[in-house]
Amino acid sequence: MLRLFALLLLPALAFAAEKKPNVILIVADDLGQRDLGCYGSTYHKTPNLDVFAKQGVKLTDAYVACPVCSPTRAALMTGKHPARLGITDWLPGRPDRPDQKLNRPKLVNELPLEEVTLAEVLKKNGYATAHIGKWHLGSKGFGPLEQGFDINIGGDHFGQPPSYFAPYKNKMRSLPGIDDAPEGEYLTDRLTMEAEKFIAANKDKPFFLYLPHFAVHTPLQAKKELQDKYKPGTPGKQGNPVYAAMLESLDESVGRILKKLDELKLAENTIVIFTSDNGGLATSEGAINGIPATINSPFREGKGFLYEGGVRVPFILRGPGIRSDNLPMNSLDVFPTVLGLCGIPHEAKLDGQNLAAPLGGAKILINNHHYWHYPHYANQGSRPSGAIRDGNFKLIEFYDNGRLELYDLSKDISESRNLAADQPEKVKELAKKLDDWRKEVGAKMPTPNPNYKPNPQAKDGSVLMLGKYAEVHGTMLRFEPLPHKNTLGFWTKKEDYATFEFTLDTPGKFTVEVLQGCGKGSGGSEVEVSVAESKFTFKVEDTGGFQMFKARDVGELTIEKAGRHTLTVKPLTKPGAAVMDLRQVVLKPVK
Repeated sequence: MLRLFALLLLPALAFAAEKKPNVILIVADDLGQRDLGCYGSTYHKTPNLDVFAKQGVKLTDAYVACPVCSPTRAALMTGKHPARLGITDWLPGRPDRPDQKLNRPKLVNELPLEEVTLAEVLKKNGYATAHIGKWHLGSKGFGPLEQGFDINIGGDHFGQPPSYFAPYKNKMRSLPGIDDAPEGEYLTDRLTMEAEKFIAANKDKPFFLYLPHFAVHTPLQAKKELQDKYKPGTPGKQGNPVYAAMLESLDESVGRILKKLDELKLAENTIVIFTSDNGGLATSEGAINGIPATINSPFREGKGFLYEGGVRVPFILRGPGIRSDNLPMNSLDVFPTVLGLCGIPHEAKLDGQNLAAPLGGAKILINNHHYWHYPHYANQGSRPSGAIRDGNFKLIEFYDNGRLELYDLSKDISESRNLAADQPEKVKELAKKLDDWRKEVGAKMPTPNPNYKPNPQAKDGSVLMLGKYAEVHGTMLRFEPLPHKNTLGFWTKKEDYATFEFTLDTPGKFTVEVLQGCGKGSGGSEVEVSVAESKFTFKVEDTGGFQMFKARDVGELTIEKAGRHTLTVKPLTKPGAAVMDLRQVVLKPVK
């Protein structure tokens, strides 16, 4: 079950130079694969990364170990899966809340010192090591200096900088190693300057530079002269000028690093890897004027989700012996692959696989299984879940309700057609593989929340049930989050329905108000609304567009007992292309 391969035990590759190759690992924060020009963006300007991709290898099927930051960073440093390490969310993670059905498992709040990091192995083999940028894997006593790095600039236990402009400090902290920054200096530029200094100081011996930028994580802050180059985009497409300017500064940083290698005649013997810690932030979190940081289309969703937009990332490599591409690489694979490329043996059990030989063109069978375990509610709106990609098929399991979704990524990269009902045997096969893997790595599962109180009754007796709190049943219906949508949509199958849990302190008779939208020609669906034995039906109104919402009182329900209840919204007919988009349901007490 482990992604362990005999490749780790291969002798040093023939292309390994007499002087061990230098290693530079550049990790962007919250950068989606489709943010770069070389991956298809027409809005963002990334000329240096585009050239870098042409010079080296650009992987299209590259994944992170987790859809949020700290777990992926732990995987990069150790080659072990976050579930095995117990670091399954950003640190210290989102606390449990009464509106969440499950409580999170206990988190390990720092990368344990007994774990062997990539920096420690390389340092043991004569490398100078530097950490310059974001750490987010532990506080005092668990920082980069305790994990194999000779120097640390900028790294602490926080997930974002106090500011991208100097002074880099607030009442809580200041970034270590750059207290002397002149006011107004830009953080991405400063980290790059420190990286250039480290390269120059260690040009005559092998070095490992880990450059995990804070960019393009929130707070979205960029140089004004770069912002002014971009105009706001249209809804549903990339178009955030501030984010674009931050990315341009990040691209300039990569260009400066590559130029420094050329100046010092180190390029031919330096492995350079560029990737991200998770997919792009595509929800309202951090949005500016309603425009999200990015859009990951054609991938579904983004950071925080186990859909492709949250876990598929850019991955570009250049260096001695790297020639082949189209490998299914994972951030877990960086640790063993770097050691393989450097000709350094390492026999410890890892979850990542050594891809040095296939990257060099060797025809070797490699593992094309990817597993994810994210037992948390994300700030972006996702629910506790796990996933497996096995070849072209991907299965997602939601832990709060047992829902299973199956997608064929070779035909449906947007994960819009759930095949679970069509291929039950494939669902059963992958669900078992996922469950077996969780047991093998000791994945900790969420537990029922004894304080769960869904959609509580307000002081005026009303109950507001937003679409994001609904449970969807069937194969196509889904919740589409902010910023551009905030609704239950894709209601293209009559058999699909939604349920809402809610809590009453004062029972009685309630008028039911729905906020619904419906495209031209699709009106007229008959829909049943029920709570236990109390029910009624209403007809969906054509509002002129699925995102043109209208509040309607559609019927009454009588609920005789206090406590927790379930409201069901179930289509009986569907004469048009879709039933409706449903943003919210409100129970209003009848006076």
